[in-house]
Order: sequence, then C-alpha cells, then structure tokens
Amino acid sequence: MPEPFHVRRLRPADLDRIQEIEHASFGKDAYDRNLFAEYLHKCGELFLVAERGGRICGYAITCTRAGGSGAEVISIAVDPAARGKGAASVLLRSTFRRLRRRGIPRVSLMVKVTNVPARRFYEKWGFTRVRRVKGYYEDGKDGIRMMAEVP
Repeated sequence: MPEPFHVRRLRPADLDRIQEIEHASFGKDAYDRNLFAEYLHKCGELFLVAERGGRICGYAITCTRAGGSGAEVISIAVDPAARGKGAASVLLRSTFRRLRRRGIPRVSLMVKVTNVPARRFYEKWGFTRVRRVKGYYEDGKDGIRMMAEVP
C-alpha cells in the first residue's frame, strides 16, 4: 500500500518545486515565481503542499476574503506523475477543514470551461456552477465560476 500524503503549509524553500509542478501542469500559462511568492505572503496559511515520501507532489492555494465572508481557491496542481492517486483530494479536504476552523462558510473558484476533468473533480467536492465568465483567461477562453458551502 502506498504511503499516505502529508499536507503542510508551503515554506519559501518549496517554491522551486512548486514552480516545477506549475510548469508541468500549465505550460505557457504557468504562474511565475514572483506571483507564488506573493501568494505565500498574502495567503500563506492556506498555501498548502501535499508530500509523499518526503517529495512535494502537489499544491493548493486558497485566499480568504476580507471580513471572513468566503474564500477563493486560486489554484490546485498535482505533478503529472502523481495524478489520480488522491493528492488533490487530500489538499482540498485539508483546505475545507482549515476554512471550517476559521468559520468561513463558502468557497469559490474559477475553472477553464475546457478543463472538464477539473470541473468534474470540483463537482465531486460539492462545487456548483454559478456563472460563465467570457474571456476570463489570458488565452481568451471562458471561465466558470463555481461555489461550494464549506462542509
């Protein structure tokens, strides 16, 4: 049986590995290192990594809104070699638990219309479609705003 995932907060020393996962996952649409450093500063308590065997295999960034009315999942990515093994689910479960402890009632996210596997994953976790946002992404593709109650 494979070793379970361990979820922890991102450390500054992890940024190189996060950048590797980001490029492997999003190619030319990848966030740059400066943006990740900004998210670490702004949303550090909810910038999580999943490790297995001491190696980071995925990350999730969530930021809370002022006043605690909600939160937004900014990005979730898993190393292609580790996909389908539960890392994204472990990250989202930990995110929900941390939001619940803070009294955050709901969480939203944006997903590319063409990213059907991600949309199905989020629906499995209780996210529902709120609206379509025309031309949201830099490549001109539409996004879908989704929302879920924090269980």
